[in-house]
Amino acid sequence: MIKIFEAIGKFLLLMWNAASKPEKASMYWKETFRQCHDIGIGSLAIIAIVATFVGAVSAVQFAYQLRTISLVPMWWIGSIVRKGMILELAPTISALLLAGKVGSNISSELGTMRISEQIDAYEIMGVNTPAYLIGPKLLAGIIMVPMLVIIAVFLGILGGWWAGIMGNYYTTTEYFRGVTDNFIARDVNIMLVKSVLFGFLISSISCFKGFMVEGGAIEIGKASTQAVVFSSIAIVIVNFVVAFLML
Repeated sequence: MIKIFEAIGKFLLLMWNAASKPEKASMYWKETFRQCHDIGIGSLAIIAIVATFVGAVSAVQFAYQLRTISLVPMWWIGSIVRKGMILELAPTISALLLAGKVGSNISSELGTMRISEQIDAYEIMGVNTPAYLIGPKLLAGIIMVPMLVIIAVFLGILGGWWAGIMGNYYTTTEYFRGVTDNFIARDVNIMLVKSVLFGFLISSISCFKGFMVEGGAIEIGKASTQAVVFSSIAIVIVNFVVAFLML
């Protein structure tokens, strides 16, 4: 129990130092843009593929169930897919994918810098290493994860349309009638709140595990695994809390 509180204290101190004012803003912005490219463009393909097929399989499964109920119109599937992608599937599945891809990469990068003494060299030169190495990653995660989730929503809805047309479950007009029916803007707000929190959790936990590595290559592997596991656990817990408080 003492170690848990000690780890939480170290995490909070590290995040506080990472949020401090940079000495040379231009250098930090350059690193932030690099991280945005790595997180956003580097993860776009896997997010696009998974989101499209998640929307497609959701539409097919609901169509299979609703076809047995004669009184239920098939355009409801568009509404179901839209609501499911916005509130749950797009933010949560995207965040879990990014925890595996981005989280492990961040943790491994910082862990390698730690054991190769690059971080120590920065500190000797007077660089605020948490602000320079962690701050841009936090900012990039908070910016890019919501963007990727928005893309996932659109592709998931298109995937549901494509699957329904392929299976001849409904027409294009029926599906998009459901997509636009009874749209609630608050759902998008909930999605964005989740996305920002998920982006912070993925980047902060991964940075903490990598920055605090001690030992050699084996410890880097352990830190990378722990970053993915702890990020995923934090994501599902925060997902429940946000849903419970905002829905």
